[in-house]
Amino acid sequence: MKKHNIHGIRAARSIHDIRSARATRNASALRSTRDSNSKINAKIGSNASAKVSTKQNFAATSTNYKQRLHFVATHTANDVLAYTSSNDAGLQEVQVYEHRKRWGSNNIAHKQKIPVSKRLAEAFINPFTAILFCLASVSTVNDIIFPLFGLFGATPQDFNCVSVVIIVSMVTISGLLRFVQETKSSRAAEKLLAMITTTATVKRAGELQEVQLDDVVVGDIIRLGVGDMLPADVRFLATKDLFVNQASLTGESEPQEKTSHKLKKENSALGYGNLGFMGTNVISGGGEAVVVAVGKKTMFGSMTETMAQDAPETSFAKGVNEVSWVLIRFMMVMVPLVFVINGFTKGNWVSAFLFAISVAVGLTPEMLPMIVATCLAKGAIKMSQKQTIVKNLNSIQSFGAMDVLCTDKTGTLTQNKVVLEYHLNIHGEDDLSVLRHAYLNSYFQTGYKNLMDMAIIQKTEEEETKDQSLIDLSEHYVKVDEIPFDFVRRRLSIVVEDRKKNTLMVTKGAVEEILSICSQAQDGETLLPINDELRQKVVAMSQELNEKGFRVLGLAKKDNPSPVGAFSVKDECNMVFLGYLAFLDPPKESTRAALQALKSHGVVTKILTGDNEKVTRTICQQVGLEVSGMLMGEEVDSLSDEGLCERAQVSQVFAKLTPDQKARIVRVLRERGHTVGYMGDGINDAAAMKEADIGISVDDAVDIAKESADIVLLQKDLTVLEEGIIEGRKTYANMVKYIKMTASSNFGNMFSVLAASAFLPFLPMQSLHLIILSLIYDLSCTAIPWDNVDPELIVRPRSWDARSVGSFMVWFGPTSSLFDFMTYLVLYFILCPMVVSDGVLFGDLARVYSGATLEQLQLAYIALFQTGWFVESMWSQTLVIHMIRTARLPFIQSKASGQLSFLTACGMLALTCVPFLPFASAIGLCALPPVYFVYLLVCVVLYMVCVTLVKHFYIKAHGELL
Repeated sequence: MKKHNIHGIRAARSIHDIRSARATRNASALRSTRDSNSKINAKIGSNASAKVSTKQNFAATSTNYKQRLHFVATHTANDVLAYTSSNDAGLQEVQVYEHRKRWGSNNIAHKQKIPVSKRLAEAFINPFTAILFCLASVSTVNDIIFPLFGLFGATPQDFNCVSVVIIVSMVTISGLLRFVQETKSSRAAEKLLAMITTTATVKRAGELQEVQLDDVVVGDIIRLGVGDMLPADVRFLATKDLFVNQASLTGESEPQEKTSHKLKKENSALGYGNLGFMGTNVISGGGEAVVVAVGKKTMFGSMTETMAQDAPETSFAKGVNEVSWVLIRFMMVMVPLVFVINGFTKGNWVSAFLFAISVAVGLTPEMLPMIVATCLAKGAIKMSQKQTIVKNLNSIQSFGAMDVLCTDKTGTLTQNKVVLEYHLNIHGEDDLSVLRHAYLNSYFQTGYKNLMDMAIIQKTEEEETKDQSLIDLSEHYVKVDEIPFDFVRRRLSIVVEDRKKNTLMVTKGAVEEILSICSQAQDGETLLPINDELRQKVVAMSQELNEKGFRVLGLAKKDNPSPVGAFSVKDECNMVFLGYLAFLDPPKESTRAALQALKSHGVVTKILTGDNEKVTRTICQQVGLEVSGMLMGEEVDSLSDEGLCERAQVSQVFAKLTPDQKARIVRVLRERGHTVGYMGDGINDAAAMKEADIGISVDDAVDIAKESADIVLLQKDLTVLEEGIIEGRKTYANMVKYIKMTASSNFGNMFSVLAASAFLPFLPMQSLHLIILSLIYDLSCTAIPWDNVDPELIVRPRSWDARSVGSFMVWFGPTSSLFDFMTYLVLYFILCPMVVSDGVLFGDLARVYSGATLEQLQLAYIALFQTGWFVESMWSQTLVIHMIRTARLPFIQSKASGQLSFLTACGMLALTCVPFLPFASAIGLCALPPVYFVYLLVCVVLYMVCVTLVKHFYIKAHGELL
């Protein structure tokens, strides 16, 4: 790939600009190619798939991506050229136009960008905000419009905008928070596309041209060199020492050697050694390739399409929606009942309607969006103190609910770098002499120093303190000659000369190739002849290391080879075998402890990697993961979703996976009911991260992985995962506290209202009283995000359970209603008659009194009753926060946070004082007599005892409180 652009190429390619003579010549060439292609199509039909007829061409089989890759990988270059209607000289101009029309352009198809207005609207669309908007609309009509215009008997004194302001404010804040977070997340696909905006060198009509990326078509011959990024999926036609880095796409830590010869056996797509993929880059050597797939039909393109699709609904979103619908269903039953009963018993249908709306508002935890957003934001701030970026607020709760963590290996569990683990002699013992000779070979070679060369040099520098002969080793020798690496010999030789003019040739490469040029082996100070027994020992040692996941190289030397200037490949004979070099991408130091911590918190870790099974097994053993039921990529494809789900449940390690296979495994686990997190750092992880409930990336990941992630760990210490899980579970616990205690308390209040409406001759509480009560209570609850959480609530993963909310309401709501009923009886039959009417009950007032006195006594009776229940409701509703926020004994075994204790105390004090303030009579309240507070104290104590007993039986029946 070149970094400059050639302008005007598109215009020059217009079919209308091609001269007629050239068009005739090109058309002739095209007919010739088609004749060849018809022959190869017959071969496709017999070899690639029995379903592909001899009349079908490349376009017909393009829908089967794996079949197409298998065909081009397992057939000769000539077959592939004919398969793509191309030839050695490249495409003719007329073919370029036709290929683009037939097989598509090299544009990565992605989802059309959603307008800001639409995304803003969608941020507010969910069942809970919908019902709140409806309530706000009705309240606007009843509490603002009717009073302002004097409609239906309303007067300006009835004007009240409190409920409307509260509801609209909470919905607006939570919706805007969601909009901001989703705007950040939508950049992932754009980031992916921005990675491939360069140009390519192609051969067309026998001439090299510089074309833009989207001008590349199937059949184009691509010329590649060091630093070039592959513009499409290609089949290599010729290579020269070609190494391609595809770690971010496949998870392979080592650069992959690419060859041009056809393969004889079937392999997974990413394992084909003669194929290259869009988005990978050349780090050594060069070559020529033919394009076999472009745009969305490439592996990269399919991943981009996945990224552009809407993310599946997470467990958090499902949970909140389910809880919202539970509350809505209760509301749909309670509100009509209140309306009908009050309408018939009181005779005033307008008043009954207004009161029913107030009941709906009272049943609705208006602060839920705000409390949820605050809990999540508080968790995000806590995580930021741990050098962790929280990109998606909802992911905080998902972190805590996660019970399965799927993770890539390379760069997440491992350091994503090659380390020289062992430098062994023929007996498998560490030998610094082996390291010293390996250093000379790696240091003095002039070709591409791959990761293994760098590892050898770094290891030598680390070992200098153990062996003085390693210090400044390069200054004691001078390079004389070099025999470069090639894929036929599979080895590299360096000749150096010391200060005494003695020459030394050091050769490293594949163990089999090194062994084939050795006649002796170094054994301390002696040389052993290599016989069959020793040869078998060397091979066995190499295989043992390979089985453990190490990449093994052999090392040999030869003293005083041919005279200076006459060195050649012929000198690579009769050498002395020195030993082995074993390399590995080691795990991060924190990995073992982090995975053990996850296990202790009920999180199962599964490894999903594109690397081979041997390396994966070794890394798993090093970090303490049991390798049980390892599943390979080829097996994943052969399983149905049901079969894969069963295997995925019991398998902990998956190797040689493609990006689509990773995403599929995550999906089936989620469909089984697991809350799945995925941690990765490469392009190949992006789709799986989006499919998961929570995507986690690390500090040195590729941009697209970090953009796709919900959580980005800036520290390499993976123990942050444990802290994130704990913080997530605290966040969830506090959200559930608010939902359950508020829903049950509101349900209890409304249940009490319903009963009172049926039997009392007046409303037990005015609409304004319900609004004020709800407002003060909700303000007290704003401290819940900072509440303390009992240790047992963070021991294991917890997910949303709407049914538990319903059962909680049914158990604890009526419990509070019992004391409301007791308060009704005391107020109606004892306190009100005693204080207001000299012992006369409300129903008997008309018999004893008349005129203005009767009206005054009735108003005083109603005001005292409503005030008494108003204060008792606030005390019981607030104290229940402390009672059911914990399964332990409140105030003794489990104490609320200082913020929550302060706000709840202030709330109770404020509403207790309201009846004694000058404006109390204006809102229908009156001062309470001292005897009332004696009753209130007894009622509250009994209520706390009763709730404690109910809590005990509830835990016994359901296993847990929250």
